Amino acid sequence: MSSPRQLSTFLENVERRAFKQAMYAVRDEDAALDIVQDSMMKLAEKYGDRPEEEFPMLFQRILQNTIRDYYRRSKVRSMWTTLLSAFSSEEDQDPLEMLQSLQTHEGSSAPESELQTSQTLTIIENEIKKLPARQREAFIMRYWEDMDVAETANAMGCSEGSVKTHCSRATHTLASALLAKGISL
Repeated sequence: MSSPRQLSTFLENVERRAFKQAMYAVRDEDAALDIVQDSMMKLAEKYGDRPEEEFPMLFQRILQNTIRDYYRRSKVRSMWTTLLSAFSSEEDQDPLEMLQSLQTHEGSSAPESELQTSQTLTIIENEIKKLPARQREAFIMRYWEDMDVAETANAMGCSEGSVKTHCSRATHTLASALLAKGISL
């Protein structure tokens, strides 16, 4: 059993190396800082009572998994951002804000373009509604409300692995349904 002081000392000693490792992996300073902070919190919360000798191995595994999670989230967000940004003429607009503004904005673009955008958004909304309840819940929490895996698992009352499975299935189902309707990603 380690003491809180031993854990604190370990985290102080590993902080710089972990940041450099995360920075090399993601090439984004803010994301790297978040990754290191999340990894440290996970180690302290879940494994803080373990023997001090286990800290390096546990922390390295947690850090690598957190980096992988970052890339998974980035990949899915990129897919949805790309899809939704095709409907927007504004470059810096958040896709979720774009959805709201498209519904309330009286168009400056051609009526055909507005009709196509409206129809496509309706298709996307309908396909999301068709997802099984748990997949829809996980998908919306993770990718639209920007909750992390742990927060989503806690809110849904299931394991983090279940959240990942639900999100993966929802994403594949939506992508297939949209492609079948002629909407390419």
